[in-house]
Amino acid sequence: MQKDCNTVWSNCLEIIKEDVADQGFNTWFMPIVPVRFDGKSLTIQVPSQFFYEWLEEHYIHVLKKALIATIGEGAKLEYSVIVDQGNKQNAPYIINLPNRSVGGGYNNQAKGKNVGNPFQLAQLSEPQESQLNQAYSFDTFIEGDCNRLARSAGYAVAKKPGITSFNPLMIYGGVGLGKTHLVQSIGNEIKANLPEKFVLYVSSEKFINQFIKAVQNNEVQSFQAYYLQVDALIIDDVQFFGNKEKTQEIFFHIFNHLHQSGKQIIMTSDRPPKDLKGLEERLLSRFKWGLTADLQQPDFETRMAIIHTKMEAEGIEIPPDVCEYLAYTVDTNIRELEGVLISLIAHASLNRREIDLELAKQIMKNIVHDIETEVGIDYIQKTVAEYYHLKVADLKDKTRKKEIVIARQVAMYFSKEYTNHSLKSIGYHFGGRDHSTVIHAVQAVNDTIDVNTNFRASINDLKDKLKMKTAKN
Repeated sequence: MQKDCNTVWSNCLEIIKEDVADQGFNTWFMPIVPVRFDGKSLTIQVPSQFFYEWLEEHYIHVLKKALIATIGEGAKLEYSVIVDQGNKQNAPYIINLPNRSVGGGYNNQAKGKNVGNPFQLAQLSEPQESQLNQAYSFDTFIEGDCNRLARSAGYAVAKKPGITSFNPLMIYGGVGLGKTHLVQSIGNEIKANLPEKFVLYVSSEKFINQFIKAVQNNEVQSFQAYYLQVDALIIDDVQFFGNKEKTQEIFFHIFNHLHQSGKQIIMTSDRPPKDLKGLEERLLSRFKWGLTADLQQPDFETRMAIIHTKMEAEGIEIPPDVCEYLAYTVDTNIRELEGVLISLIAHASLNRREIDLELAKQIMKNIVHDIETEVGIDYIQKTVAEYYHLKVADLKDKTRKKEIVIARQVAMYFSKEYTNHSLKSIGYHFGGRDHSTVIHAVQAVNDTIDVNTNFRASINDLKDKLKMKTAKN
């Protein structure tokens, strides 16, 4: 008479008990539930992925001995692993994994089910390929007040993936602030220190497309199994998971498995978890388990350091005044700053001329587009200076003569109104003044417009002149 799974497992336990202390037996074998036996292969259910890995690492020889004694040579063992306990609305989520040693390692031949090979993801990605860009490293990621927390946390994770409390690590920030650079630096550092670890970088778009293809080809289990073997998973731009219910569900289970197994999860987003739209609450709550760190717009000092580092990497020495001009003028994000530097290098090379302030200003006119109009600070200064019968140099001078102060304030006012330069950048273009001077100038012009009819008329005249420039463009 064929034995049922309960009888087989009960016989195995009697043998296991002889080789395992009472405490270990009660902790690691009593919670196991037998679920299937087909004559050669026994399937047992364990309460978590960690439980499964502990058995495989510490008790595999004991299990092998018991199975061979009970079933005979050729015995096979498979696990049914509870990844998520579920709740009233969602049933428990279970994955099936084969044993690594009993019966000759992984196999897909258990009757009545398709286990899938966790180390093969057909038609989706080549196994063990990290998809990391080797050009990204911590050495080239410039640290400043704008990114210090994120960089420090990333470096700690890179040294001890899955061990620190920064799991998951969520890095968020706007476009071009270095999110991808930072998380790929983490991945490359892990690979350098722990080459045996499987690190995988994937964009959310690629993850979604892989999942859709897996569904179409009936390979969802293979898709999931591939991601379950990852030691450090880096997902870029998770905000794009919004309103994609099935993708969120599969990622939720992958996330649970990796986290419970002590594997590292690193994610990026364009906003903090609390502001992500279209994501399930259970997924959002998990995003908040570790550390969330933001990347802000780089400050002036950081931009200066970035410019020097980028130009040194190209073997080019940039004059201090050019570096300062670019750092003040391009204050949006790192990507735009890099674009300006590439264009500057290209023009200098093609025209066979030295990089100087004149060339930098020429480049900026072609790249930086001001908000609302194409009027730049240089043109505003020239127009205002001519209107008040002054020289542009007077507006940048330290003199406190009343007529020059008024003209300078007016030019600052229009620079604030018609360009996208920061207050700090505007101040720089007016003789290196600070942002508080610009704030005072704008307020002074607004106050005078309200009480002085002649002054208001002159402001309107200047507006018309600047609008004419806009119309010509």
